[in-house]
Amino acid sequence: MGQRLFTALDDISIDIERGTFFMIVGPSGCGKTTLLRILAGLEVASGGEVTVRHDDLTKPANAMVFQGDSIFPWMTVRENAAYGMTMRRAPKSEIRDVVGHYLDRTGLTRFADAYPHQLSGGMRQRVSIARAFATDAEVLLMDEPFSALDEQNKTLLQEELLRIWDESKKTVLFITHSVDEAVTLGDRIMVMTAHPGKQKALINIPFPRPRKVLELRAQPEYGELVFKIWGHLRDEVKRAKDQEAQSTQRSKT
Repeated sequence: MGQRLFTALDDISIDIERGTFFMIVGPSGCGKTTLLRILAGLEVASGGEVTVRHDDLTKPANAMVFQGDSIFPWMTVRENAAYGMTMRRAPKSEIRDVVGHYLDRTGLTRFADAYPHQLSGGMRQRVSIARAFATDAEVLLMDEPFSALDEQNKTLLQEELLRIWDESKKTVLFITHSVDEAVTLGDRIMVMTAHPGKQKALINIPFPRPRKVLELRAQPEYGELVFKIWGHLRDEVKRAKDQEAQSTQRSKT
C-alpha cells in the first residue's frame, strides 16, 4: 500500500516585525505545532521558505518552550536555566549574571539548587521560560506553554511573561487554544482554519503596554475583541470536529 500524502499547512504567508508578540490560534489538528516546529528547524517544510533575521551569529536563531515538561530531570533549576548559554560556551561570569537575573524575574532564586521533581508544574514552566530568555535567541517559540496549568497559575505566569518580555521585547511566536490568552499577551493574532491549516485572519491588538492581565480583562473593549475573534474561529472549530468524526467513522468501517 502506498503512503498517503497529508497536507498539514497550506498557503500561509506572514511577515512578523522584530519585537512583535505574535499569537497563533486555531482548532485542534490545524497544524499550529507543525508550523512552530518548522520555524524551529525540527521539521522540514515540503515547500516554501522561512527567513529569520539573525544579526548576531554567536546567539541561536530560536529557543523553544514546549507544552509539556522539557527541562532535564538530572539538572538543578540553575543548570537547566543556564543550558542554552552553556551550550554556546558563554563566559561563566555572564552565565551567572544572566541566569541569576531571570531566576529572580521568574521567582525561582530560592529554588536555584532544587531539581525538577521537587517543583510544581507551574514552577517547571517558569524554569523553561527563564532558560528561553537567558538563551537570548532572536525568536522565542512557545507551544501552548501554559495549557496544562490551572487558571490561577496560568494567570500568574501570563503576568510574569508579560513583565519579562517588556524588558527585552523579543520576537515571540506563541501558540494557544485560548482566545483570552491570545488577546491578553499578543500584539497580533493569526487565526487559522481547520485542516489543512491556512491563514484565515490577521488581527491587531490595540491595547497599550505594559499590561495587567486582570485589569485588561475588565475592560469592555477586551470582551468585544474576544467575541470578534471567536466569530472567526467558531466555524473552524466546528469544521475540525466534523473532520474528526468523519475520520473516526472511516476507521470503524
